Amino acid sequence: MKRWQFWVGIFISAVFLYLTLRGMHLNEFWQTLKTAKYLWLLPGVAVYFIGVWVRAWRWHYMLRPLKKISTRSMFPIVAIGYMGNNIYPARAGELLRAAVLKQREGVPISASLATVIVERIFDGVVMLAFVFLNLPELARLTQNSGVVGNLNIRDVAIIGAVVFIGALAVFLLAAMFPRVTERIVNWCADHLVPIRIREKVRGFALRFLTGLESLRSPADALMIFFTTVIIWLLETGKYWFVMHAFPFEVSFFALMLMNGIVNLTTTLPSAPGYVGTFDAPGIALLVAYSIPQAIAAGYTLVLHAALWFPITLLGAYYYVRQPLRWGKQMETLRSEA
Repeated sequence: MKRWQFWVGIFISAVFLYLTLRGMHLNEFWQTLKTAKYLWLLPGVAVYFIGVWVRAWRWHYMLRPLKKISTRSMFPIVAIGYMGNNIYPARAGELLRAAVLKQREGVPISASLATVIVERIFDGVVMLAFVFLNLPELARLTQNSGVVGNLNIRDVAIIGAVVFIGALAVFLLAAMFPRVTERIVNWCADHLVPIRIREKVRGFALRFLTGLESLRSPADALMIFFTTVIIWLLETGKYWFVMHAFPFEVSFFALMLMNGIVNLTTTLPSAPGYVGTFDAPGIALLVAYSIPQAIAAGYTLVLHAALWFPITLLGAYYYVRQPLRWGKQMETLRSEA
């Protein structure tokens, strides 16, 4: 990763941390943490891991045209990917799980990366659906959070919808019309790519297209979308359980809105673990619901930790059991690219 990209992420996280801590009374914040009922984290973590298992099933479903791999085999690889996303910048865990899948199952990295990108597009569409579904709820808020306003969220949601739905449409068309897409790829490679890397680019692009085969059937695409909705509803369930550890209550729809906003914000470059980009919008939204800032901050911090630590530790455990042969896999990645 280029050094400037890393420091841009650090700077963005620092800005969001400033917005998080601005005006906070630390004594009230610590008191909130000391009095929280942490047993509520247990069912929250359990529900979250069910969601991770569904993610593994979704990835298994998308990879079926390439190779049939059981969900049980996919779950450790998905956990390793989460670990990578949580400790490396720029969501490097996505590349990590593609490399681990190559090592363990022999699936080409370029093809598995295509399925990963499709996953992220479906995730983005569902997150935007959560936001749009709850825009009337947001409009009823009477207190300005100071960080996210109604108009800003609506504008960001519209822009995001254009980006994610547009990308999804491109991938669906590429999957439904493979011969036309292959001709386009070959034309672009022949006319736009320098000769010295033309065949490498062509090969990578064609292998990438094989990862889109799960989208050729409308029924399969709908199944992937339905599964994605289940995944994010389960994650919102974790938000709901953790809420019960703190002295406040908002509706499940409000937590869906929070889930959508914070996960869309974490697509921004940031320090590893989405420091700041997760916390600031979450706290801001709860403050907009008239939740005291100290309680909102305590809840968001504990929620962030509960989302980060269990899956990171599990991913590290699975990785240590069969670590990646980095030299061999990086050479494979370079050859595919």
